[in-house]
Amino acid sequence: MAEATVGASIERPARGQLRSALIAESFALLSEKGMAGFSVAELARRLKVSTAAPYRHFRNREALLAVVATQAADELTRAMETAAQTAGPEPIDRLAATAGAYVRHVSDRGAGFDVIFARELRPLRDADLARAGRNLMTLLLDLARSAGHADPSRALLLIEQLFCLAHGYITLNAEDFLSRSRLSPEDVATRATRAATALLRGNAT
Repeated sequence: MAEATVGASIERPARGQLRSALIAESFALLSEKGMAGFSVAELARRLKVSTAAPYRHFRNREALLAVVATQAADELTRAMETAAQTAGPEPIDRLAATAGAYVRHVSDRGAGFDVIFARELRPLRDADLARAGRNLMTLLLDLARSAGHADPSRALLLIEQLFCLAHGYITLNAEDFLSRSRLSPEDVATRATRAATALLRGNAT
């Protein structure tokens, strides 16, 4: 995941801009720390506001994360749609391209499936997050169906394998496992797309 510069470069939000600033900085914090290290108090410190200020806009940590997860799901859906469209007419290539789109998105935003479908957010029953999650999964299921996987249970298993693969590439690159020096997000996206293509062609046979 990307490393962000924290501290003096972040200015205190202008009046009326705190809510949007909290959401934007949430992505930076997720990129650095992940869900486990996500703290509203840390967001407040970075934005140079009181620890109580975020709670004027979000009732708790989970409510803020639900908004962030919704935005992440919408962004990821659009990125995957674009990747599939530019991959050409071959259905397997179109589905494989979503793995690369996932790598690029998470490398940039820090919010992948682990945030979008986080267990701790489920009790909220947030309608916007549910809608965004459904749209994302509908896209992937449609692409899987076009690639020859009409049975929903098999398609879901394939999607699970595809994004375990993609997320694994992100995680291993962050640990400098893939090479002696960390690869660029585009290099990792290329590797993930190629691996996804091999997985999908193997399933097709």
